[in-house]
Amino acid sequence: MLDRRNFYINGEWVAPSQPNDFDVINPSTEEKCAVISLGSEADTNAAVAAAKEAFVPWMMTPHAERIELLEKLLEIYVARGAEMAEAITMEMGAPAALSQAAQVGAGAGHIKTFIKELKDFEFDRPLGDHAPGAQILLEPVGVCALITPWNWPMNQVTLKVIPALGVGCTMVLKPSEVAPLSSALFAEMVHEAGFPAGVFNMVQGDGVGVGTQLSGHPDVNMVSFTGSTRAGVAITKNAADTVKRVALELGGKGANIVFADADEKAVVRGVRGCFMNSGQSCNAPTRMLVERSIYDDAVATAQTVAEQTAVDNASLEGRHIGPVVSQLQYDKIQGLIETGVSEGARLLAGGPGRADGHDAGYFVKPTVFADVSPDMTIANEEIFGPVLSMIPFDTEEEAIQIANDTLYGLTNYVQTQDTEKARRVARQLRSGMVEMNGQSRGAGAPFGGYGQSGNGREGGVWGIEDFLEVKSVSGWE
Repeated sequence: MLDRRNFYINGEWVAPSQPNDFDVINPSTEEKCAVISLGSEADTNAAVAAAKEAFVPWMMTPHAERIELLEKLLEIYVARGAEMAEAITMEMGAPAALSQAAQVGAGAGHIKTFIKELKDFEFDRPLGDHAPGAQILLEPVGVCALITPWNWPMNQVTLKVIPALGVGCTMVLKPSEVAPLSSALFAEMVHEAGFPAGVFNMVQGDGVGVGTQLSGHPDVNMVSFTGSTRAGVAITKNAADTVKRVALELGGKGANIVFADADEKAVVRGVRGCFMNSGQSCNAPTRMLVERSIYDDAVATAQTVAEQTAVDNASLEGRHIGPVVSQLQYDKIQGLIETGVSEGARLLAGGPGRADGHDAGYFVKPTVFADVSPDMTIANEEIFGPVLSMIPFDTEEEAIQIANDTLYGLTNYVQTQDTEKARRVARQLRSGMVEMNGQSRGAGAPFGGYGQSGNGREGGVWGIEDFLEVKSVSGWE
């Protein structure tokens, strides 16, 4: 069993100020795979103090030197990719192939994209020809608390840490205590790359403890949080007393609108997208809205895809989905599946209980419900598991209305071969992202949502700007 009790503070691995052991559970086996310590207020204060002390020297470090360090970090990250994939598989149950290609790959992709964007980023800009001598300076916001989730560990860590480092911020990273091993490994990489002491710090802990201490800390200038909407609300309230900046990437309940003229792979693609990462993605297309003329065929296809989706141990090679992350998550999903049945949705595949062939592990059956009405619980709550709700619609206007009838607004999806219709619908969907016909939004595209899906954007130039203050100066010439 791995011992990951130490924290990374001021360039050193240090023991917790007081022991508070927490077991990390392998979700494929339900066995302990590591132990960490949950930090105390003394640990949080030490990490923040180190970041505060390091801020001005790091802010004044030439931009080219910061870029060089990020390039070194990328080199180390890629070289140790197999270690990172193994850690992610062990801690949160992503199958080995998914861990290597998507989980680890997302981190590498973000680091590369941020380096490219940072090289071209203009931190000093003239206001305009109309105001000679008026200059706009974009400067680092200061000490940042970066609080990351368990479902896409390196995706979220790199989306926060890399732009913050690149613009000259210092930081304290608090990863999820459920999946902390990948972040401990990432801290090793930062140390190996040679970043100055205090610039990057990592303290393990839970939301009630270290998370609350960071979000309310008077010496923290910004909190960037990814997780549940409930936790995002609590962080915002706690941060209000110190009037710090809060950037939130929260939940989602994505609608996937499948029109009658969608391509033949649209339904299969939609079901697989819902089940990817065992459904544990905030941007998953969990509501499939299908035009009524093709609804019966779509239902049959979705049932077949679900029944053919294998579920197995995350450490095994192959095309399958793994377990969900924890007993708590498993129990929540089971309760919502049972609610779907009791509220009258038609169960096509899966259902309550552990996936066949597994006596241990948090394995959820790939589940599809048909004839779901928009007022049902499973059509409104974020399930965060491999559960798809299928809803018929008759008109374009109705589809848009159903898609927008949610507290969330993260990602919606449109499937049609009519370009004008696709664009028309995309403009009317109230979400931060719209993906059409299975096409990726591209490297450097902003990630974030409307409403209770959060505020701010991560990725690309928008993710860089989130960590900057704007200073207006006159008489610059």
